[in-house]
Amino acid sequence: MTKPPLPHAEPQIPDGLPEHRLSIVVPLYNEAENVEPLLERIHLALGPYPWPWEVVLVDDGSSDSTPDELARCAEQYGPHVRVVELVRNFKQTAAMQAGLDAARGSVVVTMDGDLQNDPIDSPRMVKRLLTEDLDLVAGWRKNRQDGLLLRKIPSRIANRLIARMTGVQLKDYGCSLKVFRASAIKNVRLYGEMHRFIPAWLATVTTPKRIAQEVVNHHPRVFGESKYGISRTFRVVLDLVFVYFFMRYRTRPGHFFGGIGIVLGTLGSLILAYMLGLKVFFGESIGTRPMLFGGFFLLIAGVQMVTSGVLAELLTRIYFESGSSRAYLARERGELEYDQAWYKPESLEPSSPPRA
Repeated sequence: MTKPPLPHAEPQIPDGLPEHRLSIVVPLYNEAENVEPLLERIHLALGPYPWPWEVVLVDDGSSDSTPDELARCAEQYGPHVRVVELVRNFKQTAAMQAGLDAARGSVVVTMDGDLQNDPIDSPRMVKRLLTEDLDLVAGWRKNRQDGLLLRKIPSRIANRLIARMTGVQLKDYGCSLKVFRASAIKNVRLYGEMHRFIPAWLATVTTPKRIAQEVVNHHPRVFGESKYGISRTFRVVLDLVFVYFFMRYRTRPGHFFGGIGIVLGTLGSLILAYMLGLKVFFGESIGTRPMLFGGFFLLIAGVQMVTSGVLAELLTRIYFESGSSRAYLARERGELEYDQAWYKPESLEPSSPPRA
């Protein structure tokens, strides 16, 4: 297998990094050719890192030889490379959540497994997170190496729409290279296809002032095929509707559905009142008039918007946030103690869990 070229830049670890432990979470689906180069890049970037770190690789039910490559490379590199194997393909959001659940660090880096994100950027982003007291530093692929028509243009439109509707002003929501404070991201549960909206979800448990963005490198894909197409644009629009609802109405869902229901119900009531007036005052026959049926169904629709819509959304949130339900199933593996299986510099003595 011919390896893709490694980044030319030498790893740069910024001075003055506060004490912490770092977890790197990478979901993978059918990326067998990228596993070894990915780990090589991560170790090149973080070899001289001054604090303990680990890599959590999540196999999202791959149908190729990705699980075998993950097992081989984990054995080759050591116990700080941990593998979470999902029993089937649960999609990227669930795989991301599985990795976040397994991560033990006080700082968590997420990135794609297709070699387009560059782990060399992560130490700089981690320092900004810790020194500026942020909860999220999101990557911005300013010089994105993707197709213009199918990837860049839809992404720009989606980014502007998401920023406008959520109030979280980022230029690149779709970049998977992000650095989180673990205490913040572990208060957010992801499901469906909500990985694109992690900054917006995070804004429900913190303030947007603690969310920043950083320009990062972006490389063209060398091996494998992209798992995304133009169809994801439509899914983004549907997901955005729910994000908008949850961010503004999660504590008062009746106001959202009730507002729509009142408009529909009022319109239906006015139509029925008009029909009643024609019948009572002018003696006209209204039994077969389409307007009568229209008013009746608008009134019923208004009632349903106030009731069934609210109940459906609340039940969905209860199901996924009850603590007993998850959006994925992983194969059982032994639990690790906090001080086990970290990549540590030789000069670093074991210490108590850092506060970050």
